[in-house]
Amino acid sequence: KEGMAVARAKGHLKGKQPKMSTTQRKLMFDVQDRGEYTQTEIAELFSVSRATVYRELQRRRAAFRAASDAHIF
Repeated sequence: KEGMAVARAKGHLKGKQPKMSTTQRKLMFDVQDRGEYTQTEIAELFSVSRATVYRELQRRRAAFRAASDAHIF
């Protein structure tokens, strides 16, 4: 517990690191938008699981929904 407190005080506790970088995520979205590959093929291209691909796409949809809901007058 003391070690965790020291790490937290130094700002070193950040939780689990993302599987994909921001650049990889954008590239994955571009590939998916073109519709040339299935989610399984995209997962293989980026060396991640299908669950990671679906999760990232779900986060993207949620972000779009939140942005569009914020602009409704």
